[in-house]
Amino acid sequence: MDMTRHSQTPATCESGFTLLEVMLAIALLAIALPILLGLRNFDLDLHARAGELTAATLLAQEKLIETELAGVYPVGETSGMFSNVPLGSQPPAQAADRGVGYQWKRTISPTPLELIREVRVQVSWPRGAFVDTVEVSTYVFAGLTF
Repeated sequence: MDMTRHSQTPATCESGFTLLEVMLAIALLAIALPILLGLRNFDLDLHARAGELTAATLLAQEKLIETELAGVYPVGETSGMFSNVPLGSQPPAQAADRGVGYQWKRTISPTPLELIREVRVQVSWPRGAFVDTVEVSTYVFAGLTF
């Protein structure tokens, strides 16, 4: 009696991936990767835009406060660029590029109430081929004029 066993492995039990499975995986990657990279680029663009909007809003609020502190509200329009040193602060040893590329326009207009003025500050900056704008406004007491 022969006690030797012969193990046979059927040809259908081979492990590994078929060519069809590999091709399908590559096709899915070819579709998914450009979409994911596009979303990442969109996210970076949104992050840059949020930073620009925040900076513009802070610069506009600064210009409103500057107008309120001046206490003089002549009706009309003025505009300009932002300086590196904010009004009322000490110049640092090394000036930072503050407000580079941002422009402001301040409009002071009368209201139906004689002693009240509307102050609007518009900050704009270039964004690609377009110009983005942020506008803030407030009302101030112009005082008695004689």
